[in-house]
Amino acid sequence: MTQTLRLKLDGMTCASCVARAERVLTAQPGVAAARVNLADESAEVRFDSPATPETMTAALARAGYPARQVTVQLAVEGMTCASCTGRVERVLAAQPGVLEARANLAARRATITMWEGAASPEALAAQVTKAGFAATPLTSADPDARSREMAALRRDLWLAALLTAPVFVTEMGGHLIPAFHHWLMGLVPQLWLWVGQFVLATVVLALPGRRFFRKGLPALMRGAPDMNSLVAVGTLAAWSYSTVATFAAQVLPAAARAVYFEAAAVIVVLILAGRLMEARARGRAGAAIAGLVGLRPDTALLSVPEGWQELPVATIRPGARLMIRPGARVPLDGVVEEGRSAVDEAMLTGEALPVAKAPGDRLTGGTVNGTGALVMQVTEVGGDTVLSRIIAMVEEAQSAKLPVQALVDRITLWFVPAVMGLAVLTVLIWLIFGPGLAEALVAGVSVLIIACPCAMGLATPVSIMVGTGRAAELGVLFRRGEALQTLSKVRRVAFDKTGTLTEGKPVLTDLKPASPHLLRLAAAVEGASEHPLARAVVQAAEAQGLQIPPAQDFAATPGHGAEAMVEGQRVTLGAARMFPRGLGPWQVEGEGFAVQGKTPIYLAVEGKPMGVLAVADRVKPGAAPAIAALREMGVESAMITGDAQRVALAVAGEIGIAEVRAEVLPGGKVAAIESLRPGVAFVGDGINDAPALAAADVGLAIGHGTDVAIEAAEVVLMSGDPRGAATAISVSRAVMRNIRQNLVWAFGYNVALIPVAAGALVPFGGPQLSPMLAAGAMALSSVFVLTNALRLRRLRSVEGGAA
Repeated sequence: MTQTLRLKLDGMTCASCVARAERVLTAQPGVAAARVNLADESAEVRFDSPATPETMTAALARAGYPARQVTVQLAVEGMTCASCTGRVERVLAAQPGVLEARANLAARRATITMWEGAASPEALAAQVTKAGFAATPLTSADPDARSREMAALRRDLWLAALLTAPVFVTEMGGHLIPAFHHWLMGLVPQLWLWVGQFVLATVVLALPGRRFFRKGLPALMRGAPDMNSLVAVGTLAAWSYSTVATFAAQVLPAAARAVYFEAAAVIVVLILAGRLMEARARGRAGAAIAGLVGLRPDTALLSVPEGWQELPVATIRPGARLMIRPGARVPLDGVVEEGRSAVDEAMLTGEALPVAKAPGDRLTGGTVNGTGALVMQVTEVGGDTVLSRIIAMVEEAQSAKLPVQALVDRITLWFVPAVMGLAVLTVLIWLIFGPGLAEALVAGVSVLIIACPCAMGLATPVSIMVGTGRAAELGVLFRRGEALQTLSKVRRVAFDKTGTLTEGKPVLTDLKPASPHLLRLAAAVEGASEHPLARAVVQAAEAQGLQIPPAQDFAATPGHGAEAMVEGQRVTLGAARMFPRGLGPWQVEGEGFAVQGKTPIYLAVEGKPMGVLAVADRVKPGAAPAIAALREMGVESAMITGDAQRVALAVAGEIGIAEVRAEVLPGGKVAAIESLRPGVAFVGDGINDAPALAAADVGLAIGHGTDVAIEAAEVVLMSGDPRGAATAISVSRAVMRNIRQNLVWAFGYNVALIPVAAGALVPFGGPQLSPMLAAGAMALSSVFVLTNALRLRRLRSVEGGAA
């Protein structure tokens, strides 16, 4: 059976790391696919036997990318004996990525050692709770890993900068201001200055810079150099040459006796500064997930025999009754039992207006209650809640690897070794044709430093992270990240009608003559029917406060109508075919309703036609703006529906769709999709839409639709508004445009500056790039890519055709 495992990896610094880690994973027998993401340092692996998490993580560790481990503790109530602890341990050990689970009966604790990223503490607690033991997360050994990483980078950067400042000033100050150089030489002998620079630069490399050597040199020894290897070799070369010039100058020609301690130290400072900015930007890129996780309340008011008791959400089980105070977040999914209020669902659906809630209505965990108190019954907990499923969808989409990434991977796999070879070649050429060893060293180190492929590795994943995260905030969930690239190429969107372009809830729109008495009689007959149109008639009568009389001898004729005895009279309702003797003047009224896309229901008392009712499925307010927005984006629209041709044409004419395929059976929708290719997306909500959603290039499911439809789709529109389709296309195009910009910059930067660093402009009177400038340019390249991707956070929903 195929399983999926998510891991967090250490040692990920550049695009070469991504390609190498993926190659290590896919080489393991049983691994079907592997995706590694530089932006969040994660790996997602689909595997079957004989592959195991142990063999895969061992292979990653040998390659220099060890998977991180964390220890999680759960408070577990309800354990009474050794059998209970054994059961808890078995439940936990069966979860993906769990290495060890120990339950302590006396302490009422469970301690889990697991691969970081494989499962959340909340998910583990939910599994234990399902097994019959109330569990809640206590601690995680590494809850602030990103914060500590930022703190360590900040500390190392400040230390490196303080130590480097005197080196830089004493060396470069003299080059910039000759008078300063002469003053310094008169104050301190040059050898002493060089020794002082040696001490400070050595401390910089040994302390703040040790991270490059600790990771880069072992990778070089394994024959798999990465970005750290380039930095390590470059700085070590500059430091070694300068050390020889300081303490063994006699082995060098007089013209080549110069030191580059400032270059080695400044490189460390600049790259640490770049990594700090990267870390900050990555944190902002993942803000969507953090925001969604933050919607989960930690506690809830549970109904107990003594009253209302505040308990951890993780201990609550389906069936529990919860109190939702005004202004509080709904803790879990469920149904309103008591009270009325308006609930803000904006963070889940992107809809700004609160939604009215009354007994029987659904509540979604993470939404915010308005001014009324509600009592709800819990129906889903843990990973089964809508919010948990959304988070899982967004995480999966953010770790996606788009087809465009394949070219990047092929290039970066060999990029670092090629750069190291080019650096060696540069040194050799300078030694043969240049003025000396010092210039050759400068050129070689500059090539090594400027070519670090950080920007290449970040170009695609960081755009995906920001784009899919922002889309989720707008109510558009990309279940599969690959849909981002496919959807950007869509040139035609086909819509289902009922429940997608219309409300999916028929309502009574007309009654002629406008007689409350006739409506009472009609509602009495339809009250015994289960047909959706019948329900619309009953609801209209109830809304007017009419007293609906009882009906006897009810009889329904499928496809025609129904009749019953009401107040001593036989009342008949139905389509025109229910009345073989004709309908008189009401026939014309009914046909007029049909032209408008409404369904006429004729009413007769004792066989005499007395009037006509019209029932229609109202068009959603966002349907026409959605079609207009798609037209502005150059995307054609079509309708594929099983409804009658006349009804479908009426709805299509109202919202502006020119191409209509009506009276299409569920199996025929797939054929209709095929006829609209290439570049077609389909938007639907019902079980009968699932085949079409799967057959389209991209399937978009309405969020309130069936689970079958959602599972068949690549994109979910949480709000149910058709404008979500236009928003999804707008987001996908913006993300792909952003990725292209990043890739052009990343590759163009290296293509343009590697020759400059090698000294290609020197023969033509141009400058020779110093290693310090190379380090600054390399760091700024990654920052540019990240900053450009963060612009996607400004994306807006499509409203009537404007993004």
